[in-house]
Amino acid sequence: MPHDISLITTISAGLGLALILGFLCARLKIPALVGYLLAGMVIGPATPGFVADVHLAGQLAEIGVMLLMFGVGLHFSLEDLLAVRKIALPGAVVQIAVATLLGMGVAMWWGWSIGGALVFGLSLSCASTVVLLRALETRGVLESVNGRIAVGWLIVEDLAMVLVLVLLPAVAPMLGGTVAGHATGGNLWWTLLSTLGQVAVFVVLMLVVGRRLFPWLLWQVARTGSRELFTLCVVAAALGIAYGSAKLFGVSFALGAFFAGMVMRESDLSHRAAEESLPLRDAFSVLFFVSVGMLFDPRVMVEQPLQVLAVVAIIIVGKTVAAFALVLMFRYPLNTALTVSASLAQIGEFSFILAGMGLALDLLPKEGQSLILAGALISIAFNSVVFTAIEPAQRWIRSRSNLARLLERRDDPLAELPMEVDQDKLTGQVVLVGYGRVGRRIGEALAEQGIPFVVAEQNREIVETLRIQGVPAVSGDAAEPAVLIQAHIANAGMLVIATPDSFHVRRMVEIARTLNPGIETVVRTHSEDEAVLLAQEQVGQVFMGEHELAKGMTRHVLERMTGRRKPVGATH
Repeated sequence: MPHDISLITTISAGLGLALILGFLCARLKIPALVGYLLAGMVIGPATPGFVADVHLAGQLAEIGVMLLMFGVGLHFSLEDLLAVRKIALPGAVVQIAVATLLGMGVAMWWGWSIGGALVFGLSLSCASTVVLLRALETRGVLESVNGRIAVGWLIVEDLAMVLVLVLLPAVAPMLGGTVAGHATGGNLWWTLLSTLGQVAVFVVLMLVVGRRLFPWLLWQVARTGSRELFTLCVVAAALGIAYGSAKLFGVSFALGAFFAGMVMRESDLSHRAAEESLPLRDAFSVLFFVSVGMLFDPRVMVEQPLQVLAVVAIIIVGKTVAAFALVLMFRYPLNTALTVSASLAQIGEFSFILAGMGLALDLLPKEGQSLILAGALISIAFNSVVFTAIEPAQRWIRSRSNLARLLERRDDPLAELPMEVDQDKLTGQVVLVGYGRVGRRIGEALAEQGIPFVVAEQNREIVETLRIQGVPAVSGDAAEPAVLIQAHIANAGMLVIATPDSFHVRRMVEIARTLNPGIETVVRTHSEDEAVLLAQEQVGQVFMGEHELAKGMTRHVLERMTGRRKPVGATH
């Protein structure tokens, strides 16, 4: 019986070719995602031979974005988001404005209309969620301070793009576009207020009702003991909430899925939910890169090389420099500025949606969409290279630029301990690096036992809160000698590194032992391989999540059972 198998063909061709080209790229020491992009180009309409269904591929990629954002939400609490609001909110707004103005300036120089230039600039201003999360997860920094700032920054960008997508049809006639039903100033304001109201209602519903309803639902399904039902519940919640949020409240699929993950995080089963959805997230994120490659027409590289170069320069250089300067202006450490700027040096899914809407509204010329796709493809392919350059760039800047070092610490009240700190608390104290979920528990335990400690933390908001609570804390990167010196490491009894970052751990321990040769060091890591490596390098006592949990459970079992056992030969 004849039937349409375009969905099966698209999935099998996309994943199969992505596997082959991704494997070849990995063997050549090139990021595998470059192979995924090339696979999309091969099966796309711009190249000869087999052509997959571009529309279906785009929908499959959207599922990948939803599942990926759901996974991020499972590890990203509301407290994490609020903790970085002071830098993520103004930083994202200013960075969007800078990138948009750069794109508009170049487009208007090419002779485009102001409406087309605006859409073009906005398309270059928003980074890809999928690319960012892949880069952070690969490097194990998604849950670090830098990772949280980057993700928070991107969430603000997503919210801004939701408003742009809703408002653009209303303002299109004013910008020279065509749309049914010409908007007036009153309609524009009503559209803006209506959009803000819908988003606000959605957020309130998720945080008030969703935080109670969905964890309860997950627990009820888990009680059945069926693994497939549990997995089905997780996936259905992620996709269902994302779809419902888009249809009912006008927010993006990605943002809806992110909030779905955040409310699911309230459940004790959130880690299991993340684990169950991981294979689907990985498979569909590959289809995202394949779909990007399918949309790309390589002829634009030959016909308009200078325009492509200008677009790539705005994305990789313009956005990077703007974000880098903004983070340093907020007095965050140099490595935070480099990580955030590298995270934003690419464009993705919202750029494609904006470009498509610009074409539909007769604002953006056809060549504009081709240039945006070219910029996306090149920036995504080179993003891993940009991330790899962070450490060399950090060393080079600190060795050559006095200005960068001054910007990090100049007149910064949080970079130095207050003068009123009791000197008795700065001798034999514990220097605690990182005050996240693990660091906070260690600090609370130390406080209960009356053991003095000083916190070194990159998140400035956390440092401000700790000082209000009377806890000595210093802001900055503990891989820099000045930060550990301010924490009085020379007189400390122990250094506890509660943030898992292997490269910086080695640097911190080296600085601490140089300033205090007899200091004891305790290090946390996520990876068993990394734990073995750090132990071999004798950085101190190394604790690894699952391993230490097993040891703790074993110790408890042995202590309890030893007391119950009777000696051999004992009588009742």
